[in-house]
Amino acid sequence: MKSNSYDAYKVSFLKHNLARVRIAINGDFSESGLDRYGFIKKYDENTVKQEKKELADGFEIQNSNLKILWNNNGSLNLYDKKSGKTILAQTGIELKKKSASVSFKAHDGEDWVGFGDQSRTRLYHRGTIADLYVRNVKSYIPIPFFMSTNGYGIFVNTTHHIIFDMCKSKSSEFSWQDFRGEIDYYIIYGPSFREILDVYTDITGKPKLPPEWAFGLWYICRTQANDYEAVNDAFNLRKEEIPCDILGLEPGWMETNYDLSVDKKWNTGRFPIPSYCFNGPHNFLNSIKRMGFKIELWLCNEYDLSYEEERRLGREQTTENKTLAEFHKQAELDEHFIKPRYSDSITKKDEAWFEHLKKFIGQGADFFKQDGAFQVCAHPDKLWGNGMTDMEMHNLYPLLYSRQMYEGFVSHIEKRPVVFTPCGWAGFQAWCGTWTGDTGGRLDTLGAMLNTSIVGHSWATNDMEVIQKEGIHFGYLQPWSQINSWNYFRMPWLQGDELCLMHKFYSSFRARLIPYLYSWAYQSTLTGYPLMAPLTFEFPEDKACRENLHQYFLGRDLMVGIYKNEIYFPEGKWKDFWTGEIVKGGKELSVSWPSDKGGALYVREGGIITFGPLMQYRKQKPLDEMEVYVFPSEKESSMLFYEDDGISFKHQQGEFATREIRVSRKGTGAIIELGIRSGKYDGMPAECKWSFTVALDSRPSDLIINGKKADTPKWQWDEKRSELSIAPFQLNSAVIVIT
Repeated sequence: MKSNSYDAYKVSFLKHNLARVRIAINGDFSESGLDRYGFIKKYDENTVKQEKKELADGFEIQNSNLKILWNNNGSLNLYDKKSGKTILAQTGIELKKKSASVSFKAHDGEDWVGFGDQSRTRLYHRGTIADLYVRNVKSYIPIPFFMSTNGYGIFVNTTHHIIFDMCKSKSSEFSWQDFRGEIDYYIIYGPSFREILDVYTDITGKPKLPPEWAFGLWYICRTQANDYEAVNDAFNLRKEEIPCDILGLEPGWMETNYDLSVDKKWNTGRFPIPSYCFNGPHNFLNSIKRMGFKIELWLCNEYDLSYEEERRLGREQTTENKTLAEFHKQAELDEHFIKPRYSDSITKKDEAWFEHLKKFIGQGADFFKQDGAFQVCAHPDKLWGNGMTDMEMHNLYPLLYSRQMYEGFVSHIEKRPVVFTPCGWAGFQAWCGTWTGDTGGRLDTLGAMLNTSIVGHSWATNDMEVIQKEGIHFGYLQPWSQINSWNYFRMPWLQGDELCLMHKFYSSFRARLIPYLYSWAYQSTLTGYPLMAPLTFEFPEDKACRENLHQYFLGRDLMVGIYKNEIYFPEGKWKDFWTGEIVKGGKELSVSWPSDKGGALYVREGGIITFGPLMQYRKQKPLDEMEVYVFPSEKESSMLFYEDDGISFKHQQGEFATREIRVSRKGTGAIIELGIRSGKYDGMPAECKWSFTVALDSRPSDLIINGKKADTPKWQWDEKRSELSIAPFQLNSAVIVIT
């Protein structure tokens, strides 16, 4: 498109490191679905100091850090003012009524990460096509956002089908085609992926802290289960001492299989709930909850959620035709011919989808599993209640579904919700947790999880492969953890003695690890940095990390390897958590692990891992005994240990507690500083006992706690693992010196 009409372009800085570019035919700008329903942040560009200068063939706009040069031929250049470096070069645009294309110069050696779950075989995308449209299995969560190794990120503001060509057609050019018919994108400048991701999740929403129990094990019964089997599964989990917080029911809980209506009922043949105890305390749900479980129920959906969104905006859609049809003056008026007829027979246009779920919440349901059905299906002939065609609504629908579920729970029970779905679009990370849909729990699902973590998603899991050692290892070492029996018998106690023992070990290990996961989860809500991160996020300059699809970080300090013995160790030292062996980084090694484990697990140098007391479910015990595993580095490292009541929103009003733990190596010894606990919350233990396990090179000679030498019985040395164990002590704060 060539034009001299300045109103066809809108280019402005929204922050010192954020710009927005909009281009429309004749300046006919429209709001995207993300804009319309408030899924992206509104910025006041007047708060950013910027200068604009008109040029003969365009204009120049700059702030304190960046400069944009626009040419009316459709080119745009973004510069770093300090270095003079060209960050981004837009080379051309083409606008049509139903599609818009824009192209950019690709720098030599430049590559890109992003786009969400639309590829599971790569993390970097140069030389590929990213086809973004929510589809079953193939692309559950495609995201129109990517980050460049050249120091910028681009987020395209659209809900339409969009196709990115990342140097596939032309080796020196990347481009995209947006079927919205406008060009509307944000440029984020940042030297690192971490900084870019922080801004992107500022635009589209930071993840919200789930309840603490969401980080426990989830067990989902067979879809053929009845009330006895569900209670029996819950009982056996407790009997086998497999810590578990959630018990779920698949579609078979409903009277009508895959019931899309708001009139769904329990399958009374399988789940007879007497009318006199419909809401307890004697029905099967109450029995399960008395054992400490939360309850999840499966759902499918094809409800028109747009009516509720329009109501919230004060733009209610009428359900009646205000003008009567033409009738002969002598004809009888038949009201059957007055009201319009809709092909959508499910939606109650004056009722929010969430309303009919309240009765199940009243019975004990704590959250719902929002299956891909029928979010992933195209509705090509549908005109939605908000006036959108499916071209605009299809990718938007999963966002509406997740947010309405989240906000419905907030208004109904005023506790932190769990929203669980396999589907999403830009901004999904702010509203839901996900599993990888119908893709199992093998190696290729990690590609999906890492590609969603790259776009700021933290609460992720898959369907654990319970009959493989490798699958058990992978399944328990994720942000969330789920066993889904579905059509099978995946109960841990039915997998044979060896595998059942593995389930017991890993489930107990995970239950003790939750304080570590919860602390890093809190950090994710502040920064958007994912709880599960690819190696390339932590070591972006190390090209050996770029396409690693069998390793990841869980929190900052645990490196997990799955399904493969070939493990790459980035720069630094790494401690094998299973064996105690130390590996120096910068190389790939073929490693092994004990026969009762299913994969590699390493602590990075400087790592601080907080373990809590073993609980069969969260809040079974107070969090008053902590064990800290540390692997000191010469460079001081720290961790902010975080705790709150685990269920309410009071943490948003400052009701939480933190404690900084700092660690550094000094010669052959170490210094550990346990900071004073700051803050308080309801139910906070008055005191806590702390013990430490410290990885060292050699046996220490002395242990000094707060200036006093500790007797030998208070510490033990493990020669084989080269670790010092410090017995529990009860102090508000401590400085531990190991020499």
